[in-house]
Amino acid sequence: MGARRESRELALQALYQIDLLGGDDADAKSLALFWEHFEPGGEAEVLAFARELVEGVRAHRERIDALIAASAEHWRLPRLSRVDLSVLRLATFELVGRPEIPHSVTLNEAVEIARRFGSEESPAFVNGVLDHIARQLADDRRARDGG
Repeated sequence: MGARRESRELALQALYQIDLLGGDDADAKSLALFWEHFEPGGEAEVLAFARELVEGVRAHRERIDALIAASAEHWRLPRLSRVDLSVLRLATFELVGRPEIPHSVTLNEAVEIARRFGSEESPAFVNGVLDHIARQLADDRRARDGG
């Protein structure tokens, strides 16, 4: 497994934990414990990218959740599985906050992570929602750039 995949899986686990515990105070304490648990044996590159992803999701969660809600037809966010929602948040942050990462890479990684951690239906669901978000973001960029 590559370093980026390992980072994404670590970030998924942290986001899942935050979602389970809820609340800002719980977030800070939970994350501190989570990172402390993984720091000693983890590679610096893996941990740095995982932290960037988690902090990006936390900082832009309102926008990320709005994009997911608009793209997850007939699904309200509280009804989504926590794993699927965490995968979607993680990948949506990459699509929004890391434009240098090709969208196809982000989508493929998210689908593989959903396959590993989610249900049987997770990969197709995650792929459909993220594909819609990626197209929407591309359309928004074209409109902004006048093309």
